[in-house]
Amino acid sequence: MVKVTIDKDVEYNTKYALKLDVYQDESRTTDDTRRAIIDIHGGGWWLGYKEEETDWATKFVEAGYIVFVPNYRLAPDYLYPAGADDVESVYNWIKSSPYRFDRDKIGAVGMSSGGNLAIELGLRTGIPIASWSGIVDLDAWIENHPDVISSNKNAPVPGTPVGQINQVGANDSYYKWFVLNYVGSDMALLKDASLIHRITPKAGPMFIANSLDELVPMDGVERLLHELTENNIQTTVKTISGHGHGEAYMDRAQEPTLAFFDEFLG
Repeated sequence: MVKVTIDKDVEYNTKYALKLDVYQDESRTTDDTRRAIIDIHGGGWWLGYKEEETDWATKFVEAGYIVFVPNYRLAPDYLYPAGADDVESVYNWIKSSPYRFDRDKIGAVGMSSGGNLAIELGLRTGIPIASWSGIVDLDAWIENHPDVISSNKNAPVPGTPVGQINQVGANDSYYKWFVLNYVGSDMALLKDASLIHRITPKAGPMFIANSLDELVPMDGVERLLHELTENNIQTTVKTISGHGHGEAYMDRAQEPTLAFFDEFLG
């Protein structure tokens, strides 16, 4: 039986005092062959924290991984690309950290805005990533929904598990609010933050999961998949019926996610 240990609040960025938690199997702390996962929390880039990832991180430890779960800078105090820069610094930090694992076998996962940041990391580093309900459609969605009133009236209460967020389909007012919150309503920055425009052949393999009728619009996911195909990025797609967001479809997406990493991390 796996005994999971957690090194809490390990500082990876001294400038902003950013910390991460490290989850690992107590019996494998000296194992240089382990694979690693960076697990990035969600929250619309404006809320969320690393402790919310305990259940998912534990599942990866039980599958043989060492798992790094960071906090990162949040909007509106820090706009794009602050969060993306932070998760890249996590990647660089763990490669030179004293933790024992195979430096050539690192992947990243995230749900919702964490899925967005996982994709960002895959674009920058070429590592394999898994994005569940990742927010990918920014500028095009805003341009196509001029009549939607931006509002956080229906925003989740801080601390709400991602699996309990928006189980009734689209929430356009909130979607527009947190997308604009991420860029300070700067339309030029909005286009910069729209990762669909930045797919290149250097991106890593991707596992993309999304419900067919949820907070994250499927048409944006379809545009992402088109760009990944155009750039010959190996991609595994898992679409789920209903309204579930992220953790809500854990029972249907976790096994194929693990199979994806078995393929690309060995």
